[in-house]
Amino acid sequence: MSDVLRFIKKIFRKPDAGLSRNALTEAFRNKYEHFKALLDSNAELSKIIAEMEVKLEGREAFGVSYIQSQSARAIFHALRMIKSFDALATRKYPVLFEIFNSINSEIKSQLESRKAEEEAVDFVLPYSRVNMDVADWVGGKNASLGEICNRLNLPVPEGFAITTRAFVHFLQENDLFEEIAMKRMSLDPNNPESVNAVSQEIQRLIISAPVPDSLQDAILAAYDAMNPDGSAQQRISMRSSAIGEDSALSFAGQYLSVLNVPREQVVKTYTFIIASLFTPRAISYRLMKGIPDEHAQMSVACMRMIDSVASGVMYSIHPFEERNNNIIICAVWGLGPYAVDGVITPDNYTVDRNGEILRKEISIKPVRLVSNPEGGLLEKTVGEANRERACLSDDLIRALARYALRLEEHYGMPQDIEWALDERGKLFILQSRPLCTGMQCRSDVVKVPEYEYPLLLQSGAIASPGAGCGKAFVVRSEEDIYDFPEGSVLVAVQPSPNYMVIMPKAKAILTDFGSVTGHMASLAREFSIPTLLDTKNATSLITNGMEISVDAFSGKVYRGIVPELTQLEKRPASYMMGTPVYETLKRVAALITPLRLFDPKSSLFAPENCKSLHDIMRFVHELSYAEMFRISDLVSADEGVALKLVAPIPFDLYLIDLGGGIADGESHPRKIKYDRITCVPFNALLKGMLHEDLLHFRPRPIEFKGFLSVMSEQMLNPQHPGAERFGERSYAIISDKYLNFSSRVGYHYGVLDAYCGKTLSKNYVAFSFKGGAADDVRRNRRARAIALILKSIGMTVEVKGDRVDAKIQKLETPILLEKLDQIGRLFQFTRQLDMLMTTEGAVGAVATAFLEEKYHF
Repeated sequence: MSDVLRFIKKIFRKPDAGLSRNALTEAFRNKYEHFKALLDSNAELSKIIAEMEVKLEGREAFGVSYIQSQSARAIFHALRMIKSFDALATRKYPVLFEIFNSINSEIKSQLESRKAEEEAVDFVLPYSRVNMDVADWVGGKNASLGEICNRLNLPVPEGFAITTRAFVHFLQENDLFEEIAMKRMSLDPNNPESVNAVSQEIQRLIISAPVPDSLQDAILAAYDAMNPDGSAQQRISMRSSAIGEDSALSFAGQYLSVLNVPREQVVKTYTFIIASLFTPRAISYRLMKGIPDEHAQMSVACMRMIDSVASGVMYSIHPFEERNNNIIICAVWGLGPYAVDGVITPDNYTVDRNGEILRKEISIKPVRLVSNPEGGLLEKTVGEANRERACLSDDLIRALARYALRLEEHYGMPQDIEWALDERGKLFILQSRPLCTGMQCRSDVVKVPEYEYPLLLQSGAIASPGAGCGKAFVVRSEEDIYDFPEGSVLVAVQPSPNYMVIMPKAKAILTDFGSVTGHMASLAREFSIPTLLDTKNATSLITNGMEISVDAFSGKVYRGIVPELTQLEKRPASYMMGTPVYETLKRVAALITPLRLFDPKSSLFAPENCKSLHDIMRFVHELSYAEMFRISDLVSADEGVALKLVAPIPFDLYLIDLGGGIADGESHPRKIKYDRITCVPFNALLKGMLHEDLLHFRPRPIEFKGFLSVMSEQMLNPQHPGAERFGERSYAIISDKYLNFSSRVGYHYGVLDAYCGKTLSKNYVAFSFKGGAADDVRRNRRARAIALILKSIGMTVEVKGDRVDAKIQKLETPILLEKLDQIGRLFQFTRQLDMLMTTEGAVGAVATAFLEEKYHF
């Protein structure tokens, strides 16, 4: 007896009769819940890997706390996937836990090596000692200001950073870590009132706690060092600089900043700012992102207060006009908050990248914000003479434009910059952070003459930014991979990790579908291949050999080789590379992001070859579908276990609802009408089964030679595997978004497993079909005909003997529902089909008839 037959018998064996209907339903529900948890963590781990790979490009600021928090999240989701899979597969792969523990230990070892360095950090660091190397101890805002001051030599107000070591010392000395942990135990993440109450209690604890003398002394000594003459008039601005702020995990607007702080208020203001780490919004954000509180730390930026004559913001490219690469400067009289908060309509100056002032738009500015001598801020009226006067001279406008270009060049991406002008006419940079427009952040914006280079695509999702030009090569099967020419642009329907082998040859990658958090997207970033996914119709608009230019900064594709884009094929410098914190990320990421398991059919696709969390994720995710296929093992032949579906289909179908698959309402205790079904994928499958041209499907006209072949096969070789009868009863296990369908009709069986929800990375349809009453040759012909049909609707297909396995995943739900409709028709269409497969020509003829909807051929 073949292994395949044993597997089939196992799937359809009758389980213990002692199990009650409730027990079986609960068993199904448990499997489904484990599967959902696995898919959730797969999606989250994919995002973490994608974010980490972006950081590895070295163009965004981060510190060790970022690495710690992301690693903790990656470890959590990888372990959750393993545990869920272990429950699904009934502890079939215990070695996965051993491999995971080994990787986890190595990650922790790499992170422990940085802790000793933190102990040597002072409570306070003057800006002369601050740059991106110490971002983990001073936060992104402080690190950026130190970088601007010390490596770019641009003017920044004199100042100092109160470090994260000071934050930890403050909490430890007041036993606040334990207190905060206790308060959080009563927090209900789903109840906003609970979050707000816990937030207020924690902030009250922090604000009321005394600042240790040693920390007070360090802060005030740093303040006095900026004020050597002892003048009581000196004020400072104090701004939050939390770890992770202005990074991939954006906490923008959640923390406190205070301007014009006198000496006697500096220490108390420090407690207000660190307490803002526990605002309701900040707490909720960390809960949603799975960031432990111990990885949330606050540094504070303290700078000499600039009594600004004028101030404002500027952008190194236009913030929302995609093809406008001019510098935009906004200015108001007085302090900057009125410009940032939109209280006053500012002057607007447009400057090109050569320093020419293209436009001045001078607004009416009736009021200004100034420092109050008593502390804090106050509003003053602007004199009549200045209300409609420009805030900046031409020389100052050009100077700011030069600063913007230098900052953009240094950071390798467009910048959003705050600036101030003091009474002596000196300009200062107060903050510089990445400017994210509606499109991908970029420093080089190209104006492409579309009359010369027609626009082919403009809706791609950017998986890996960059530009690439070359001849298109459309890959429609795995065999096409071997013919891929060096320097071509890969065009495919769906992403596949199998394309890894040709990525070093590719100038760019385009796919019709796919997610930027998928496996191939990760590989594209690793190889720095410009990649656009989810273009919808790249394979239909682009043909083999067509010369195209891919702008994976803006998400557009042009016909022809655009010279301006070829100049962008060299990627900008990575200023974080080489720093100690970057090297730490590199070592930790080597245990998380690389993917080595590509082909599930390879003998190397095994747990012992998992060397990273990404490998574990890939292995578990792939095999979880097979385990869900086996969910029908639990189905009892006792029809009392399930509800019988009342529908005009030619076989008995019983349903088990896991929750949300059937609408509420009165019904027969043992039957349910098909119009009560609310399961999204099952409704699509039923739609195909109930297609009007198949609804009254008559028995096929029997080809006499085929009929005799089937009869003789059964009489002369009754023990042949093909003669195995699977019964007349079929089952569907359903929820609102999930379907596991087992069709058992005579000598045929089909299993379909599908999930259709809002999260692209979770969605899939997997289908398997086997059996028949004819001889091996005819059953194989039918299998190949079915395979041709499934391939033509975009599924990945494998045929072995009379068995067909097909899968499609990571597509939007409406697209998958179309595939399920076709599969529903296919279930009906293939009955008695093996009798017609008398010649090799029948394979193509049957497939063509189905695709042309000639169901009665």
